[in-house]
Amino acid sequence: MPGPVIVGVSLKTYFGHEQAAAWFADVAQRVGEHFAVTAGDVRLFVIPTYLQIPAALDAFAGTPVRVGAQDVSAFPAGAFTGEVTATELAEIGVAYAEVGHAERRRLFGETDEVVAAKVAAALDAGIVPVLCVGETDRLAAADAAAATVAQLHADLEDSPAGPVIVAYEPVWAIGAPQPAPTAHITEVTRALRAALDALPARAGSSVIYGGSAGPGLLTHLGDDVDGLFLGRFAHDPHALITVLDEASALAAKRESA
Repeated sequence: MPGPVIVGVSLKTYFGHEQAAAWFADVAQRVGEHFAVTAGDVRLFVIPTYLQIPAALDAFAGTPVRVGAQDVSAFPAGAFTGEVTATELAEIGVAYAEVGHAERRRLFGETDEVVAAKVAAALDAGIVPVLCVGETDRLAAADAAAATVAQLHADLEDSPAGPVIVAYEPVWAIGAPQPAPTAHITEVTRALRAALDALPARAGSSVIYGGSAGPGLLTHLGDDVDGLFLGRFAHDPHALITVLDEASALAAKRESA
């Protein structure tokens, strides 16, 4: 049986608390009426700011929507002021943790060693890492695939067994008017999937695409991705539902194949 089509949304820090709460309520109502989501054919997760997580958990209670965190501490509980541990996130019901986003790497100096420690911390706590990987400069697709697979291996080094969601986000496409070309995306995502398939400890893992992803893209990518990771295009709940509809159509196509 094919797995569900995955759609993730990261709100970054665009929304204030009240705006985020209103968005959660709107999306919760809409997805509660979306058959593919309620049936499990499409899996939706939402990643708000740390302070917005409790409100998101409340809003999506009783729906299949899962909630994630935009980061996670690489350290256990202890004298690490300002950090939020994976164990505490898991305790309140967080299911996913975004790790290694290009902005964390660029703005906060996170290395592959730091990312690997955060992946390990999440997996140890039973949280699924949403591991962001992608080349910084625009490269030929084959070169981008090689660089991204190398990054994947570095970011998974010494991590405990468990599935991950790998979000391929070419840095040069983040915030751009258009996503990366379809042929480029498919070559890299196929390489990432092959790399994961070669790792028995990563059974059940998925590969999704982010980087100016929005309505219409999933239809072009088809089976070459397991879903999409949305940013600003999901700020409009109507656009998010459009992507969920496209995910539903893809899931139905896979089921009938």
